[in-house]
Amino acid sequence: MQNRPIAVADYEWLASTFNPQKFDAHAWVSLAKAAGMKYITITSRHHDGFSMFATRATRYNIVDWTPFRRDPLKELADECQRQGIKLFFYYSQLDWHHPDYWPRGTTGHSTGRPEGGDWNRYLDFLDAQLTELLTNYGPIGGIWFDGMWDKPDADWRLSQTYALIHRLQPAALIVPNHHKAPLPGEDVQTFEQDLPGANTAGFNTKTIGGLPLETSLTMNDSWGFNLTDHHYKSTRELIHYLVRAAGVGANLLLNIGPRPDGTIPPEAEERLREIGTWLGTNGGAIYGTRAGPIPPRSWGVTTQRGDTVFVHVLDWNDPTLALPSVGAGRWRARMWPGGTPVAVTQSANGVTLTLAAGGDTPDRIVALTK
Repeated sequence: MQNRPIAVADYEWLASTFNPQKFDAHAWVSLAKAAGMKYITITSRHHDGFSMFATRATRYNIVDWTPFRRDPLKELADECQRQGIKLFFYYSQLDWHHPDYWPRGTTGHSTGRPEGGDWNRYLDFLDAQLTELLTNYGPIGGIWFDGMWDKPDADWRLSQTYALIHRLQPAALIVPNHHKAPLPGEDVQTFEQDLPGANTAGFNTKTIGGLPLETSLTMNDSWGFNLTDHHYKSTRELIHYLVRAAGVGANLLLNIGPRPDGTIPPEAEERLREIGTWLGTNGGAIYGTRAGPIPPRSWGVTTQRGDTVFVHVLDWNDPTLALPSVGAGRWRARMWPGGTPVAVTQSANGVTLTLAAGGDTPDRIVALTK
């Protein structure tokens, strides 16, 4: 709607044809598990204002507006509970369709909406939909907010909305993609298309607060389905990003743009299964870890779980790798997870590892223990 641009009336007509007949919640969740994922974040409503769930707050939803007439989020929520995956709901605070999203922000000026509206009525609509999402779908991992950046100085009534979420589901996390430092009531700091603090995208904050961290990344160049976007990152690139995210203590939220028929693109499924295979062998150096004692380097990162430091060698061709000090004491090293001993030379300046050739592996992992 924003980039074409497409008016509300034309987009409403397009939405009325949406019919993802091949959507299979069991297949989606099974693929997520095969990929090694621990949680899913699904779009409940995006900037176009179309609700992908059964809602009484507007007829502009997948059940009332389309021939599909099913609630895919309910099916997904039930399947996530069956398979033991946490489900988060992405929810756009920005809306290019709702007449009460007024005054306009930086986007959505070509949609043909009336030039006026009641901002507080729009926020009431937002809270009503959040109430439905947190009442009708069982235990929810959290709400992943996006779009506040469109009107960063507006009164979003965050304290009221955040209190509503925590009252309805106290264990649900609030994850705001507002590109700012954390605000009161928020539970996770997320970074879009960027590792925490890097801001290579140009719109994220460089400030890292004290909350758990997450980074979101597209598999190609698009957040949603894009017929002509075949620029998929390689499995190796995605594993490197996953490892670098872990090296700064962040989860990776990897985006998938499903096809209009409800299936996962084969390019995405292939990469997800390959990542899952890699995690099946090497996940012990990722899951349950925190950022290691050595800050990220050009060659890679470190992660740590308990007294074990995992050295992730992503890009280094020399047979020896010099590390700064990782702490006092005598360290031993072995390849992970195979256990092959790695020669270690220690000095007052740090530790030097003698590495075997890397071959085609995307990540040579060395486990340091005392």
